[in-house]
Amino acid sequence: MKNILLTSTGFENKNIENKFLELLNKDVKTAKVLFIITAAIDIDSVMILSKCAEDLLNCGIEKENITVYNMHKPIDEEEIIKFDAIYVCGGTTRYLIERMNEVDFKTSVNKFIKNGGIYIGVSAGSVAVSGKYENNLEFIKNEIDVHCKSGSKNGKIIDNNKISLTDNQAIYINDNEMIIFE
Repeated sequence: MKNILLTSTGFENKNIENKFLELLNKDVKTAKVLFIITAAIDIDSVMILSKCAEDLLNCGIEKENITVYNMHKPIDEEEIIKFDAIYVCGGTTRYLIERMNEVDFKTSVNKFIKNGGIYIGVSAGSVAVSGKYENNLEFIKNEIDVHCKSGSKNGKIIDNNKISLTDNQAIYINDNEMIIFE
């Protein structure tokens, strides 16, 4: 079953963290997370990485169960399915997409999702899977803008409508629907 959470700011809103924990469906202390920092190529993005790591630690993920991955080499399908969640941090979206394509991340992440893994996008990690740029991961056809002052209406998403997310909103995608919530 597909479980995708797309956010502007990760688990800043506790409802988003709670949705992640609900989807995890296992003891959070045993959960393994692939923590992708690839998009953080400028100082502002790098400074946010610790906040993203805190999201995971504060919800109960054990430090030793978080593996940092920077997409400098491919991760094969057998390796990626060992994780329960992939948390993709923000930064420069175009660079993130370039790296994803260079290491054929799409193939591995699709197998991960088909095996019940949870994809969490934060800022660029969300935009990189939407229809905003070419060669994206194609999780959602809609274009997504993040960090918006006014967001799209909460509720079910209509295909191909542009989506604006505030820092309090997230998109949850499963096999049957896409929903914006706060």
